[in-house]
Amino acid sequence: MTETDPGFEYRLQVLEQRLRLLEDHNEIMRLMYSYGPSVDSGLADVVGGLWIEDGVYDVDTGRMAGRCEIENMVRTHPHQGFIQQGCGHIMSPAHITVDGDAAVAVCHTQLILRRPDGSGYQVSRVTANRWELIRTKDGWRVTTRTSRILNGQEGSRAILASAFRQGDAVPR
Repeated sequence: MTETDPGFEYRLQVLEQRLRLLEDHNEIMRLMYSYGPSVDSGLADVVGGLWIEDGVYDVDTGRMAGRCEIENMVRTHPHQGFIQQGCGHIMSPAHITVDGDAAVAVCHTQLILRRPDGSGYQVSRVTANRWELIRTKDGWRVTTRTSRILNGQEGSRAILASAFRQGDAVPR
């Protein structure tokens, strides 16, 4: 492959596109996987910074609109209680689809809590998650994260299935 080869420019363009996709996947994974350590250590500003300014975190237990509400969730009693008790937000590998400057990632998460008597840990909840992201001037950020507990309901299964259906809307 030399610069005088007629297919050189095309192959170079294909390689650049593939590299860009790998870099996008890596940046999205780093962003998503920073959620657990930052929320478990109580770094509200880091958690909020994962979202765009008017981003949404829609959990089956409540909906937070905007960075301020997301940051406040980290500061409130239920979450601070989890931290003081001992907790871990654990995420499975994500199925990521990038389409230009937008992306969708689907995964499972577990909230693992230390037992009050200190005798170990237990899984408190397992959820289906859909992360909708956009590329900003500061890198990838979350626009909407939808999380539903996996309790047999169609909505949580639909979130997981949305990873495999192009153009699926966010299940409610």
